[in-house]
Amino acid sequence: MSDFSGLVAVVTGGASGIGAAVVNRLTEGGAQVAVLDLSASSGGAPYSVQADVSDDRSVRAAVGAVVARFGRIDILVNNAGIGAEGHVGDNTDEEWHRVFDVNVLGLVRVSRACLPYLRLSPAAAIVNTSSVVATTGLPQRALYSASKGAVLALTRAMASDHLHEGIRVNCVNPGTADTPWVGRLLATAENPAAERAALEARQPHGRLVTPEEVADAIAYLASPRSGSTTGLDLAVDGGMQALRLRQPQ
Repeated sequence: MSDFSGLVAVVTGGASGIGAAVVNRLTEGGAQVAVLDLSASSGGAPYSVQADVSDDRSVRAAVGAVVARFGRIDILVNNAGIGAEGHVGDNTDEEWHRVFDVNVLGLVRVSRACLPYLRLSPAAAIVNTSSVVATTGLPQRALYSASKGAVLALTRAMASDHLHEGIRVNCVNPGTADTPWVGRLLATAENPAAERAALEARQPHGRLVTPEEVADAIAYLASPRSGSTTGLDLAVDGGMQALRLRQPQ
């Protein structure tokens, strides 16, 4: 559990859900972790800084605060994101711009601000949170799928661009995870229990993915022990992307 001893990690969207699980996992592994989140505030443990990934000035100020506190950045986990429902005709231009501004350009802004420090690290790694919707077509997720598909493509491009600088770039593709966002979606359903059962049945292993399972996958990709792993998208989805199981008779 000491893979990350002496390293500094930045986790966006680290105040809840998958991000909070990542913070716990990296901290357990010995990292000093800085949380960048809209709901974060300076102080406490782990160190947290309020940041809006849709605002470049906010991002640069937050990254500057992390460097002033710790003197370095070795790992960046781009986890901040927002969801969207509907088919391609359901979402307005404004919503398309808003989701891409957070899910894609937010990743760009934070990575851009961290790059000068990652280039100095002996164990630099970026891990992006994409989604199973980047590789599997799901109904009523057109906008969200497009944004996470962009994250997957961007991950591969970044891995190619920065490998010669010693920076590995990978992403995880979680299936439907038991997070506050999914909880809010279920709460608005006509029959929350039936909707949850349907989401669980959609995944071959029959349940929602836990945030801790995604966090463990992110820790693997971020670890210095994974020095030959880059440009990878790692599914954490109970087999949703790859398996086609027979229905029970």
